[in-house]
Amino acid sequence: RYSPRLPFSRPLVSMASSVAGLPPEFTWNFSQVFGDRVGESDISEADIISAVEFCHDGEYLATGDRGGRVVLFERTQDPRMYSAEYKFYAEFQSHEPEFDYLKSIEIEEKINQIRWLKRKHAAHFLLTTNDKTIKLWKVYNKSYTLDTVFGSEADTDARDAGAIRFPKSRYMEVRTESRCKRVYSNAHAYHINSISINSDDETFLSADDLRINLWNHEIADQSFNIVDIKPASMDELSEVITSAKFHPHHCNIFIYSTSKGNIRLGDMRASALCDRQAKLFEEPASGADKSFFKEILSSISDVKFSSSGRYFLTRDYMTVKVWDVNMESKPVETFPIHEHLRSKLSDLYESDCVFDKFEACFSGDDSHILSGSYNNHFKICNRSTGRDVLLEASRDAIEGPQHILTPMRVHLSDSHAVRNPRSCDVYVNQMDFNQKILHAAWHPQRPIIAIAAVNNLYLFRQ
Repeated sequence: RYSPRLPFSRPLVSMASSVAGLPPEFTWNFSQVFGDRVGESDISEADIISAVEFCHDGEYLATGDRGGRVVLFERTQDPRMYSAEYKFYAEFQSHEPEFDYLKSIEIEEKINQIRWLKRKHAAHFLLTTNDKTIKLWKVYNKSYTLDTVFGSEADTDARDAGAIRFPKSRYMEVRTESRCKRVYSNAHAYHINSISINSDDETFLSADDLRINLWNHEIADQSFNIVDIKPASMDELSEVITSAKFHPHHCNIFIYSTSKGNIRLGDMRASALCDRQAKLFEEPASGADKSFFKEILSSISDVKFSSSGRYFLTRDYMTVKVWDVNMESKPVETFPIHEHLRSKLSDLYESDCVFDKFEACFSGDDSHILSGSYNNHFKICNRSTGRDVLLEASRDAIEGPQHILTPMRVHLSDSHAVRNPRSCDVYVNQMDFNQKILHAAWHPQRPIIAIAAVNNLYLFRQ
């Protein structure tokens, strides 16, 4: 019953305990892993996970991959099992490869983002998107009638041959099915990079490189353009939109980030077309930093509001920054993610890794921040203390009978060997830049995180 592409692996469940010298808040235990353990050369491109998203209460988890498939997991309700365990729920093919004959380009089936609609009845509704087309999916349980019989075997007795027999239906097992309800297409000339559901539960936005459109869930053939930064001449183009999100509580407010490192807040009450932002969040330029990579590193790959709506985070290549909605001049918090890679920027540029789009997210209570890095590393930062921990999503990084993740230590050079090196000691020159964690999600209510490490989905718990 489990997906052959994301097989279920049952862990040994144990109580969490702390690693020596590590605060309990940074002590994470391995819970589950879905996916085949294969060599790097054997990984199929279609199996690489490209989107991870918990539903609003965290009871379900969705993943999308480059093959256009969406796989759903359901949290185990068995009281004997630990609350962090998930089981396979459903799988469906969301997108297929297409070809645009007018522009002579191929449209990949890769799932760029998944968004859950708030659940109002037994069925689940999800929005999925590739580069050009957004789809609304309904996932539900359905009972099938096996056959209809007239009475029971006793009714066939000769003594009751003349008796009236009533039809009875027998049912087979309940099946989980998926159905595409609507297709929102032909509204974007450029690649869709983000979708966001509004707090009014009636509309959502979709953003590409130059435009942001507003949709109604019920209307698939019409959208309203709310941001358009396309210049009269493409030679004048200086920045593109990289991400966009609605405010979690105010249906009229949204933010979007650009490749220049700017964040603009739009208010749909002010005007129908929000080309003139209500607020512009921009970090003051530093005269000391004039490197070749400055513009590339400042490009924002992800932006997200906190659950309270007071703050939002931005992820650029090197850092995660937290901004206060009421302060536009500078971020209130800055967390370096992989500062140890600054000396490798030339190599990363040559391999195009410097253009990787990393995501970041808040914890359910907004107290911590999670974001990924290379070598299957991911970092968790405490917003109040500024402390952080670097962990690895790998079967090899799990130590002891309690499956505790050991904090990683990255060393800039192997010229000065570390005394008594351990498995947690990693040198920058030995890091694998093909093993990258671009997508991660934090459970909205529990200390559970989901990490997409290439073709594997890891679940960790506190």
